[in-house]
Amino acid sequence: MDDQPYAAPTGPDHALDRRAELSEFLRTRRARLKPEDVGLPEYGRHRRVPGLRREELAQLAGVSVAYYTRLEQGNGRNVSAEVLDAIARALRLTDAERAHLNHLAKPTSNKKKKAAARTQPVRPALAQLLDAMDGVPAYIVGRRSDVLGWNRLSAALFWDWAALPVQERNWARLVFLDPAARDLFVDWDGKAADIVSTLRMDAGCYPDDPRLSALVGELSVKSDEFRRLWATHDVKEKGHGVKRLRHAVVGELTLPYESFRLADDPDQILVTYHAEPGSPSAEALRLLASWGSNTVSPV
Repeated sequence: MDDQPYAAPTGPDHALDRRAELSEFLRTRRARLKPEDVGLPEYGRHRRVPGLRREELAQLAGVSVAYYTRLEQGNGRNVSAEVLDAIARALRLTDAERAHLNHLAKPTSNKKKKAAARTQPVRPALAQLLDAMDGVPAYIVGRRSDVLGWNRLSAALFWDWAALPVQERNWARLVFLDPAARDLFVDWDGKAADIVSTLRMDAGCYPDDPRLSALVGELSVKSDEFRRLWATHDVKEKGHGVKRLRHAVVGELTLPYESFRLADDPDQILVTYHAEPGSPSAEALRLLASWGSNTVSPV
């Protein structure tokens, strides 16, 4: 019974049970490591579990097997920051994974619960900034991958956001439930994995968010791909990179993107795209800007 995870209660109210999330996150991080990855000898060819055993992980972290077992069963309420840091080092966690572990291991504060229930209005000055970003597709994304604001070129490049009902202005919903997303993103698999990884970060920060729980439940029922990716427990902060798009009007574009968390509301992220000067993608954006000049910005 070495690897029995914490069994969360069933039912929609427990879709994001914090103890189950902690249990499965630690188990999946441990399973991806091999003894040789962390300098431990591998005894015998046949192992009952994938990756490191709990005993091996506890040894690396400098804690008792019983203590680590309780933690992996979801009992993280009284764990110290020092122990979490030692376990994070032993598991070779990334910065995003470390933050996720800390969120899962500590009880959700009342402040977090209240924040999850609040709407996320875009400040008027930010709305003006978006409209002023001529030639740069930009939008603001909030919790649960909700699209909160955008400029005209973003609407021309991605979706006519204003035409969508408010609840449908959500990247996860669009990527997994709208067939047009598979045509738009050349690397749809990469986009899908990124979306799920950032949703996992939200789940760690706001496990009591009923709208997030409902979204995860709906997508798990309607999308096999989402359900598979959600089960990996991978987490990732939204950052920077390059996206290749296949646009119905201007063809294929290669666009670097950058993400900026807002100082006064870290749950809102400004995402911008741009093209290399003089490139075919730059010309495509110029054409889109002209084509989308009559698109009404809602922010």
